Amino acid sequence: MNMTTAAAVGNRTASAAAMGGNAELVRRGYAAFNAADIDTLTRIMDKDVSWHTPGRTSIGGTRKGQQDVFAQFGRYGGETGGTFRATLLDVYESDDGGVVGLHRNTGERNGKRLDVLCCIVFEAKDGRIVSGREHFFDLYAWDAFWA
Repeated sequence: MNMTTAAAVGNRTASAAAMGGNAELVRRGYAAFNAADIDTLTRIMDKDVSWHTPGRTSIGGTRKGQQDVFAQFGRYGGETGGTFRATLLDVYESDDGGVVGLHRNTGERNGKRLDVLCCIVFEAKDGRIVSGREHFFDLYAWDAFWA
């Protein structure tokens, strides 16, 4: 982990297995997302969840509420013929319960291949995810894929 990542997660660098419940909550969220398990996502995400995806295409923007957030997630799978994956690499939890998930996004769409690293900064409250904010290591590649 580099210094920027360590600073972003409150300088706590222990593995997720040694961390609190929010890190496990995020791990469950990644597994549910990749399995298109809406029942689990509904249980672990607050009904008023907010989700921000950067970028200049229609996939970018802020979604609010489970219905809009899940519709966004559905676009990832639907517009890639089910090839989109967010492969979790690691999860970091700060002392105050904030969580960062580091993953690799891959997929195929309209003859294009996506392979970009991303992290999501999660906020959790009372055992549920209340917000997610995506940060791409190569936003240009992300935008080119969805254009």
